[in-house]
Amino acid sequence: MKSIDRIPKSKLQRASKIVTTGAKVGVNYIKYYGEKLSKSEKIAKDNLNKNNAEDIYGGLKQLKGSALKVAQMLSMEKNILPQAYVEKFSLAQFSVPPLSSPLVIKTFKKYFGKNPDAIFDYFDSNSVNAASIGQVHKAKKNGKELAVKIQYPGVADSIKSDLAMVKPIALRMFNIKGKDSDKYFKEVEDKLTEETDYCLEIQQSQEISKACAHIPNILFPNYYNEYSSKRILTMDFMKGLHLSEYIKKNNDQEKFNRLGQALWDFYMHQIHNLKKVHADPHPGNFLINNDAQLIALDFGCMKVIPQTFYKPYFELADNSIINNKERFSEKLYELEILTPNDTKEEVSFFTDMFHDLLSVFTLPFQKEIFDFSDSDFFGKIGDLAERYSQSSELRKFNSNRGSKHFIYMNRTFFGLYNLMFDLKAKEVKINQFQHYK
Repeated sequence: MKSIDRIPKSKLQRASKIVTTGAKVGVNYIKYYGEKLSKSEKIAKDNLNKNNAEDIYGGLKQLKGSALKVAQMLSMEKNILPQAYVEKFSLAQFSVPPLSSPLVIKTFKKYFGKNPDAIFDYFDSNSVNAASIGQVHKAKKNGKELAVKIQYPGVADSIKSDLAMVKPIALRMFNIKGKDSDKYFKEVEDKLTEETDYCLEIQQSQEISKACAHIPNILFPNYYNEYSSKRILTMDFMKGLHLSEYIKKNNDQEKFNRLGQALWDFYMHQIHNLKKVHADPHPGNFLINNDAQLIALDFGCMKVIPQTFYKPYFELADNSIINNKERFSEKLYELEILTPNDTKEEVSFFTDMFHDLLSVFTLPFQKEIFDFSDSDFFGKIGDLAERYSQSSELRKFNSNRGSKHFIYMNRTFFGLYNLMFDLKAKEVKINQFQHYK
């Protein structure tokens, strides 16, 4: 893959790239309207989606940073985007054009005052993995194989301006309405800002690795403060396939079940016991080694779960509360889904809507053992997402619902559910996390 010698840094340069990308999308629509006259609607629409996905991703991968991170997040939204977008945007998880060697060396000189060859016994100037915010290089020191993550120049400084440019996409991604959206959008901005602080990431990585080390079949790299800085992070090089690649190359159901259990336990232990969770569950953040063990990476995006949110959030996973009208309504108010200013019509609509959603979404928590290969379960989730995304009533109310904490908690669960379904994990013990306190 061809490397990049320069990344647009200024607001004007980055905005210009977005405008250029928008112009290409406009041309694609002209082609679409022409094809509708000579081809079927389906063929024309499929071509439009394919061309738009390619052009949008092509523009964003040159920018990197928050703009590309939005695309990465979107790749997990299989119920929102056409498949062409999902396939193309998923490349942002671990396969984008890397920085050239001169830019890598320049970054090392800025933060360590010397070339990487002067720090490590061996340093490969060619990256082995490039994602939205940084890229990874192999290195060696004192006989240890290391992975060195280098953040792209200007990423941290352009978060606010990038998000302003892609705000319409981000609002759609998080299902945020334009009205009263600031508190939700600030939550996204704050999390992306945290992800650019590699000193914070090391701290969080060491904390979670230690707290989850006793969970079977999951491994974590060691992290090295002495070879790290705010924009460079060094850890053990972990050998394995990305989760999505492993699934494509294997069909051992027993291993999939074991991996699914490890993944579920990892998340439930964090959520219920630690009240702090790895909030970026996509295939690029998990490797599978030759012993079919899960390797967890990238703890830059962590969500702290306040007790005031945690308690009512999981009380709504209790069937006795879901099916108790008064108690269900009480929890909706606690979570800011309903407000004292709502009309009777709004109360009725959103009560019914969340009852429908939670009755399906919480099904795994109604059982001791759950089958995440159940296509009916995921089909119901998809059907509900489709129904409410097209609801004229929902659009009419034009108001955001719920605490700001829903954004990353819901994204965590949607991401986790997607990974569990990809693994087709069966016989998953839902409450096994209780043994890991």
